[in-house]
Amino acid sequence: MVRPIRSDELPMLLSLYEHLHARDESRSPEATEHAWAEAMGNPRCRYFGGFHGGRLVSSCTIMVIPNLTRGCRPYAVLENVVTDSEYRNRGWGKAVLSDALHFAWSSGCYKVMLMTGRQEDSVFAFYEGAGFSRHDKQAFIARRPA
Repeated sequence: MVRPIRSDELPMLLSLYEHLHARDESRSPEATEHAWAEAMGNPRCRYFGGFHGGRLVSSCTIMVIPNLTRGCRPYAVLENVVTDSEYRNRGWGKAVLSDALHFAWSSGCYKVMLMTGRQEDSVFAFYEGAGFSRHDKQAFIARRPA
């Protein structure tokens, strides 16, 4: 079952994120709660989750962004695609991406963008199999100076 993650399911999401990054920056409980409340209160933001027996096994985040070009149609950015390592290669990732894309299309988006830091051909094949193209645009990233 895939559905939007509810506000009370934050602990499950944080646990799933351990499968996303081996090491992540530390965050205070206050900062975490503030960010989560802001996300949950934003109608343009969704966290989709794949649930198996009540357990969150896959997730992604999508944000719809207002736009003044393309006939004022919005676009979306998709991030933090993750599946529990025990549930990979079973369709969970594609299922949450499908629901996220449906949300974007029903919100009038003309495109959805995602980036990955992974370089494996299997990762590229996964995203292409979910409807994304790696040949349309080039991504650039700026990181905050230390």
